[in-house]
Amino acid sequence: MSTTVTAIRNANTKKKAMTRIPATGMTRSIARISLEEGFLGSIVEHKENGKNFSDVRLKYFGKRKEPYITAIKCISKPGLRIYHDRRRIPKILGGMGTTILSTSCGLITDREARRRKTGGEIPRHIW
Repeated sequence: MSTTVTAIRNANTKKKAMTRIPATGMTRSIARISLEEGFLGSIVEHKENGKNFSDVRLKYFGKRKEPYITAIKCISKPGLRIYHDRRRIPKILGGMGTTILSTSCGLITDREARRRKTGGEIPRHIW
């Protein structure tokens, strides 16, 4: 989970067009949510040497290649899990950012969690 965030953060810092991450259920869900929210350009999955990988294309705008993702922050850690009910889910940048929650319904965004009236663990914020 943290390798996905680290790979995207590092590629974003270096203004790379694409990065490769291991394709697991959790990383697929994170990439899918980021793609739906407009932070990523595209995702292509492939198999190499018997292992599944996802090539993630990052999005930039302008001539200076300003990234769509300005920050990714991991909140929960193995030693300290952070849980919130639906009323206490934080709004990042007044709703401009996205919080990804791990719920009983799977990984969903903060807006979806409020709509479904469910809470969960908050592993990361993206803005």
